[in-house]
Amino acid sequence: MSEAASTRTLVALLPSLAPLLHEWLPRQRWFAGKGRPVTGFSLVSATELLPLDGPGSGLLHLLVRVQQPGGGAQASNDCYQLLLGVRETLPPYLAPALIGRPAEGPLAGRTVYEGLHDPRLAELILERLRTPGSLGPLRFDRFDRGPAIPGGLAGRPLDVEQSNSSLVYGDAYILKLFRRVHPGPNPDLELPLALARAGCDRVPAPVAWYESTTPEPYTLGVLQPFLRGSQDGWLLALDSLAGGRSFTDEARALGRVTAEVHAALASELPTVMVRSPQTEQLAAAMSERLDAAAQAVPALQPYVPRLRAAFDALAAPGRGGDGWRAQRVHGDLHLGQTLRGAGSAGGHWSVIDFEGEPARPLTERRRPQPPVRDVAGMLRSFDYAARTHRPWNPSWAERCRTAYCEGYAEVSGADPRTEPELLRAYETDKAVYEVVYEARNRPDWLPVPMAAIDRLAALT
Repeated sequence: MSEAASTRTLVALLPSLAPLLHEWLPRQRWFAGKGRPVTGFSLVSATELLPLDGPGSGLLHLLVRVQQPGGGAQASNDCYQLLLGVRETLPPYLAPALIGRPAEGPLAGRTVYEGLHDPRLAELILERLRTPGSLGPLRFDRFDRGPAIPGGLAGRPLDVEQSNSSLVYGDAYILKLFRRVHPGPNPDLELPLALARAGCDRVPAPVAWYESTTPEPYTLGVLQPFLRGSQDGWLLALDSLAGGRSFTDEARALGRVTAEVHAALASELPTVMVRSPQTEQLAAAMSERLDAAAQAVPALQPYVPRLRAAFDALAAPGRGGDGWRAQRVHGDLHLGQTLRGAGSAGGHWSVIDFEGEPARPLTERRRPQPPVRDVAGMLRSFDYAARTHRPWNPSWAERCRTAYCEGYAEVSGADPRTEPELLRAYETDKAVYEVVYEARNRPDWLPVPMAAIDRLAALT
């Protein structure tokens, strides 16, 4: 097919695919606009990774904007990355990946399916990453200090993530593909690259990645070593609780790891001082989130005045001319973002998933923050773990919180608890977020953040 004919075909694809995407997209767990109708699609870019008119299957890469109505902040025009396989018919093992059969257009009568479930297409993506270069608007790149990527590794989907998709290649590499994408560098590539260049071994170094260069730059996927056999920090904590064992050694180690990561990020990326009026703006944003949360969850309303006092205390030092150091941080740190190496009791701990909270704007996620934001996230995670145990074990969480802060201080030289106004404000903001999330998604879990709300409000 000539380049001109291929371009015409790709442009004509979206109208014929739209009826299928209307049905399929809202069912995907990584689709952010659930609960609101899809009113239209617009094509950002289209690339044939494997020709659609060739023998066997083709692979089509799409960036598609999805229009959804709503009042104010509810309206969206999100951009999603799609990798669509195209065949005449699907073999039985690919039946669960079926998207549909277009009734008209260039693919009329053929079968369109989720390409990541096809081992042949998954291997093709790895082959593109092995050889840096461009294909249409897509650019494939490699870490200049990374090892060569072997070929012939079988790829399989990893069935765990909510906001993205992952392929594991031969238990050696994992490719995270970002589904809802935003213009600009994704922190999940930007920060691990900075840490690799700083020589920090607490984060798997990116091996390769790919991006869209036009019409706007989007980070689309990152290939990293797969930490085979590693144990998830959240599950380790639950095992500790179930077995009546202490978790303080692990918590102290995690505090040290967090401080190491913060120090490495500060050595590679700019740090700033957050002073007035920035502290006042930060406190005001936290107060606004509190007011909105109290409207959504009435159980919060009796606590609002005392919780707002935590945010007022955050702004007070800024009015006096002091402030806090801010730098790039993880942004969504909790036990589930940590892994302990296989076969190591005291083990080598790693930190993963630097994307931040996907629901927040990318500009906000890339903004320097006080390091205590990550500390607060981990402290809240200890509370969550303790609440899964029956009966509730608050002393377990408190011992972990203490050990974590002590471990952090051993490396950083500064205990997060020596800035109580800052720590309390970030813990409160996180707990308020958790209240809204649990009320909307897991009402049975609402007592977990509400217990934290009660404790934090009592600190006034």
